[in-house]
Amino acid sequence: MIKLYDYELSGNCYKLRLLMSFLGIDYETVPIDFYPGRQHKSLDFLDINPLGQLPVLEDGALRLRDAQAILAYLANKYDANGHWLPRDPAAFGQVMMWLMFAGGELMASSAARLHDALGYPIDIVTARANAHAAFRILDDHLAERAIAGGVWIVGDAPTIADIACF
Repeated sequence: MIKLYDYELSGNCYKLRLLMSFLGIDYETVPIDFYPGRQHKSLDFLDINPLGQLPVLEDGALRLRDAQAILAYLANKYDANGHWLPRDPAAFGQVMMWLMFAGGELMASSAARLHDALGYPIDIVTARANAHAAFRILDDHLAERAIAGGVWIVGDAPTIADIACF
């Protein structure tokens, strides 16, 4: 059975739980006391993920970290018809582009949230400015899609890009 090392309030962990729910995948969670316990920085957890980050997914002998990589893995393995991760090269490339955006530029919003909600020490002014810039890019893209009659980030149906960028 799939095992998800999870922090219930993590947006990245939520993305995985959401996709696994859509795909009807049975899984178990291993709760990690991210805050205030900082269990993700413990020696035991660093053996699981040397980056000390959540989420981590185990599927048999395979262990993966990074929410976007895990989304792609789950869609590739468990969605036989390619709905969530299109097989068409152009659509696949666009989905991957937005996955990288979610794991890169959009993470500024997560950093700002960690500061505001949990008191993490970061440069909040820069994090908020970067988050606003990322949201502007995403909002402009979605506006262009809406003008063209689309409602999803890529194509005519939801993909893991939509989950990653939600």
